[in-house]
Amino acid sequence: MPSSKTIIIGSGPAGCTAAIYAARANLHPILITGMNEGGQLLQTPDIQNWPGEPSISGADLMNKLMEHAKSLGAEFINDEITGVDFSKKPFTLTGDMDSYEADTVIIATGASPKYLGLPSEEKFKGQGVSACATCDGFFYRDQPVAVVGGGNTAITEALYLADICSHVYLVHRRDEFRAEKMLIDRLEDKVSAGKITKVCNAVIDEVTGDDLKGVSGIRVKYKDGRIEDISITGLFVAIGHTPNTGIFTSQLENNQGTITVGVNPDFKTSTSVSGVFAAGDCADSRYRQAITSAGSGCQAALDVEKFLQLKESH
Repeated sequence: MPSSKTIIIGSGPAGCTAAIYAARANLHPILITGMNEGGQLLQTPDIQNWPGEPSISGADLMNKLMEHAKSLGAEFINDEITGVDFSKKPFTLTGDMDSYEADTVIIATGASPKYLGLPSEEKFKGQGVSACATCDGFFYRDQPVAVVGGGNTAITEALYLADICSHVYLVHRRDEFRAEKMLIDRLEDKVSAGKITKVCNAVIDEVTGDDLKGVSGIRVKYKDGRIEDISITGLFVAIGHTPNTGIFTSQLENNQGTITVGVNPDFKTSTSVSGVFAAGDCADSRYRQAITSAGSGCQAALDVEKFLQLKESH
């Protein structure tokens, strides 16, 4: 059974950065990659907000991070963790291929964006369909786009895009938005200025386009049965994220799946179980950026190093 002072679960920016710092601390970390080595970022064709890299693909960025961690001695194992036992130490992790033991664990399993579930939406992912306006909005400068959703995230993304794109259609299945009043006030200002059009009491029935140019429009269906075709080049789905934390929530404090961190005030990334830490989108329901995930991965590794030092001194 492979064992280590620290095992990292997840191979996105948080997991890889944690592996880099843990390896530099001579903790000889093991990183369990999960099903998708490199994480969600692999689905982003072009990244233009990673410091020092004006333009880089998600695949290239993650390959650099993984190779950096490996060059420092971090061990990568291609396995999917399906169960954990945090009730006793060393902690036991059960995977599809093997079981593992660790004195400390860093959970960096990320979160998956929710999508509408339309076949046409799936077809155009990465070709006009995105779940992150901050990541991809730049590519639609001076072009018409649509955002679907009715909460804080959807309105925030619509406001962000309204300053970049030629026009924003905000599609919501209800007639009232669930966002904070301040955001709704800002939304109404943009509507009055002609930058945003509210498309309420409507759902997206189909995403239209072609294989060469990608998305060219959406077909919306109103509650009264009306159908409308709207010409756009980009669709941003903002209906929420699901943290990839199902196997942990029965053993760790969480808020609707997002792991609660900072339980021990001495360790910002600590969870409700001493020796278990969390970083990245699985513990962050607000920012969900590659760079903030990497930063929290660094914090988690530094927390682990300090935690183990204190443990050894006692």
